[in-house]
Amino acid sequence: MIKAIFLDIDGTMVSFKTHCVSGETIKSLREARRNGVKIFVATGRHRTDINNLGDLEFDGYMSLNGAYCWVGNETVFKKSIPQQDVLTFADYIEREPKIPCFFVDAERVTVNMINEDVQKMMELVNFPPRTIVPANEVKNREMFQLTAFFPVERESEIVAMLPGCSSSRWHPTFADITVKGVDKSVGIQKIIEYIGLSKDEVMAIGDGGNDISMIQYAGVGVAMGNGGEEVKLAADYVTATVDEDGVGQALRRFGVI
Repeated sequence: MIKAIFLDIDGTMVSFKTHCVSGETIKSLREARRNGVKIFVATGRHRTDINNLGDLEFDGYMSLNGAYCWVGNETVFKKSIPQQDVLTFADYIEREPKIPCFFVDAERVTVNMINEDVQKMMELVNFPPRTIVPANEVKNREMFQLTAFFPVERESEIVAMLPGCSSSRWHPTFADITVKGVDKSVGIQKIIEYIGLSKDEVMAIGDGGNDISMIQYAGVGVAMGNGGEEVKLAADYVTATVDEDGVGQALRRFGVI
């Protein structure tokens, strides 16, 4: 029996076309909560960027791809990037042809530069304006995520310089770099340990590469119809697209509503 659902935001609950949750999806999630199912956000976004879910109520949040999780007012898990890796990467992107990067700490998100790729991504997910801060000025901040814009072909080279980190993508133009060993599956594990559920009682729904770990971990893993092929291959069930109320279809398919 499904007792908790973890949902990605962009491309899962929120349409890239409208930048909001559809009325059908809102209705489905509210019905699930009335049925006693706990609903959690599972996102790569920082908590200050969770700005597109309207007045939906959630039982908790997994942010930064699992690196910062809370239930109610209680922080149940957080793990930051090793400071040496932050220093290494900040030095690297200052020396090399400039790589834009969002530097994400517990309280805020800054960026070292904005180019066309960054601007397009901010428009795609309707991010608020960013404060531009040079990379060499953020070296002493505790970082939970580095969202850096470089091609897939350079990813293995860059991650090799950061022994305490791993990376994931839900868009081809950038990678989310987080502490090694932490992903959305770990976020689910920490939250369900806190609330006293097993993974067999969990459904996870997502569309991007950074959702694969939680889709594989959950008792029921669901890929959105607009998700990539590798996401669909990892899932137990492929639902409709975000613009076709894929979330609601999945909840009905498994008897949640």
